[in-house]
Amino acid sequence: MPELKIDLQEDKKLYFASDFHLGVDAIDTSIEREKKLISWLKSVSEDAHAIFLVGDIFDFWFEYKKVVPKGFVGFINQIRETVDSGIPVYLFKGNHDMWMFDYLPEVTGAEIISDELKIGVNGKRLFIHHGDGLGPGDKSYKLLKKVFRSSVCQWLFAALHPAIGMGIAHFWSSQSKKKNNGLEQTFEEKEKENIWLFCRENEKVQHFDMYICGHRHLVLEMDVTKNSRYYNIGEWMTGAPYGVFDGQEFHLCTYTG
Repeated sequence: MPELKIDLQEDKKLYFASDFHLGVDAIDTSIEREKKLISWLKSVSEDAHAIFLVGDIFDFWFEYKKVVPKGFVGFINQIRETVDSGIPVYLFKGNHDMWMFDYLPEVTGAEIISDELKIGVNGKRLFIHHGDGLGPGDKSYKLLKKVFRSSVCQWLFAALHPAIGMGIAHFWSSQSKKKNNGLEQTFEEKEKENIWLFCRENEKVQHFDMYICGHRHLVLEMDVTKNSRYYNIGEWMTGAPYGVFDGQEFHLCTYTG
């Protein structure tokens, strides 16, 4: 989609959060995490111009023609209320919920973002992406992502009975977490951070003042160039981090409500 232009009023802000993984229990149960997320959405709606939920909102999501995953009614209703109040909400596809299609936009009024969203606001340029598949390496996942996003793969999965399809998906998700648990939670050095490496290379082609991503399950803030910074807004399975842009500066915060 073309670059989104926002004229941000002085008393309004842009809010960002990612990686809720609703549907999987962690330190908090999924239900407790959903309640905290609903509370956060209500809180930030007081001065939000727009809200960006940057992928892996659900631990798994697939929309059959007549069936959607069980649960999340409170969260979905809160998105609807937020949009109805005049605040746009953007739902980004992550690697766990890349199969969001028409249902959520229809029932909530939110907009689905499949890849990156570029924003021009108050003279600043923001690049927003879940973060999966950016940068060098991870060739097997990048191939898998193309396969999973293909219409053929989606048609084949839709042909499975929902009980079978959901069972396969949740098993896959649990195995992925076991495999990546240590890697996703560890920072070694920025030269090994694929998203940061992507930002650095992208700056050679087009400039953004801020790169905002999730996926890494870490809260990070790093210079890309002297005029550009990369922010990772973390995950909600062990905390409640979020980002806020006030028109001039980006801040990483923690919700404690």
